[in-house]
This record gives sequence, structure tokens and C-alpha cells, in this order.
Amino acid sequence: MTEAGVEFAGVSYALAGAAGGRVLLRGIDLKLEAGTTTALLGRSGSGKTTLLRMVNGLVRPTSGRVLVGGRDVATEDSIGLRRGIGYVIQETGLFPHMTVERNAGMALELAKGSEEQRGTAKSSENRGNSRSPSGMTTKKERVGEVLGLVGMDAAEFCGRYPWQLSGGQRQRVGLARALAADPGVLLMDEPFGALDPMTRSEMQTMLRGLLERVGKTVLLVTHDLDEALYLAGRVVFLEAGEVVADMAADEVLRSENVHVRRYVDAVHRAVKA
Repeated sequence: MTEAGVEFAGVSYALAGAAGGRVLLRGIDLKLEAGTTTALLGRSGSGKTTLLRMVNGLVRPTSGRVLVGGRDVATEDSIGLRRGIGYVIQETGLFPHMTVERNAGMALELAKGSEEQRGTAKSSENRGNSRSPSGMTTKKERVGEVLGLVGMDAAEFCGRYPWQLSGGQRQRVGLARALAADPGVLLMDEPFGALDPMTRSEMQTMLRGLLERVGKTVLLVTHDLDEALYLAGRVVFLEAGEVVADMAADEVLRSENVHVRRYVDAVHRAVKA
């Protein structure tokens, strides 16, 4: 799929309720260039996940616009929108009763079903040989490709179930599923937050190499400063629903921005004797 940029234009969000509701996001203006990786950092409750979920329409802004590929999310068909956006979450969301192959190919399966409902499939024979968005491979072949991208051998893992996998392996399958339909945008919400430090480090290394190859527009929510600096080219800090810093990753550790310094100092505390 063609890469797509993401833009937040004057985006605010308030919970419904008395006195207008609690404001979670206020006047967010950000433009993410196609093919780049941006990390959102901030303490819990700062609005990171709410902002991320606006990209695929799971949350609608109270005011302002969210654009993907120059198109307003609010005017797009939600199914079509989400087909072009991969979504990876901390707990993977794998279906326990489905094999790795079925889980990883779920986006392709849903896309096929949607096409059939709209009457766009050409014949039952062609539908049985479902092709990936590139038109080059069958569903089974595409699943094998994306499992390979995340470092899993399809012959070894396709027949297994989530409960037969380690935490890191389940997260790899979740990432493969997000990539299967070849989305232009990839959303990642604390994808490695539940993993032990060693496995998390291995996953970060795998993901960095993968992102360099696939060239997606990535929005990564994380609490882990080092993870953000390792994976992203740009880091945006949120506090109380507002952008308080926006800079290149290699500028963060030497930044004099008070909000950035507070975050860096909290993470990189000196060990006292």
C-alpha cells in the first residue's frame, strides 16, 4: 500500500459530562510525514492513547480534524479506513481458539469478507485463492511472508495456538497480523510493555530492522524513553493533553525543555552509593 502521512489539525477531545466534560486533549497540531516513525511520550493520563486511537477512528475528536493520506478520518468509511491502518497493542488481542496462521491472516480474511459483501469478488474460484493487497501472493503465502518479517518460521508456528507461544512470540504474531494487509500506517500502543527486559530488547531490535525495511508511517505510544529514542526519529511529549515538546530523537537527551528534562531525569536517575 502507498505510504500515507498523518495530520492532527487543532484536535481537542473532552469527555461528555457536566460543565462540558473533562478535557483530555487540547489543540493538538502535528503532522507526521509518510514513512517516518514518531513516538508519543508522557505520563499516564496525558492523552497519548486517545490521540493514537483517533487515527483509526476509534475515538472521534470533539473539535479539529485528523487526516490520513490527506483525507479526513471523519468522512471515511470506518472499515476501509482501518484496513489501511495496522494496530498493535500490548496484550496482542490474539484469538485463543485460532491458530497462528488464522490469527496472522485475520485482516486478509476480513478484507475478503468485506469484498464479498460488496460484490467485488470476481468468482468463487478466485475468492478461494484469496490474494494479498499486492495481488502477488495467496493468503497463505502472505501469512508466511509477514511471519518471516517478524522472525517466525511459518512451517514451525502456523499450526500452533497462542497458548503454545511465549509472550514475545505472541507479540510477533500480533505485529505480523498488523502488517498482513500491507497498511500504510502502523499504530503501536505500548507493544512491548508486558515483556521482560531481555525479550523487550530483542523485540525492539527486530522491530527497528523491520521498520527500516517496510517503510510505514508509524505512531508509537510508549512510556519507555530509551525505546522511543531507539525506534523513532521524532519524539513528541504530551502533558495534560497538550504537546509540550516536539523534537528529533537525537535532541532529546540534551534538550533544555523543562518537561523533557523532567522526563529524562526521572528515567535516567543517577545511582547513589
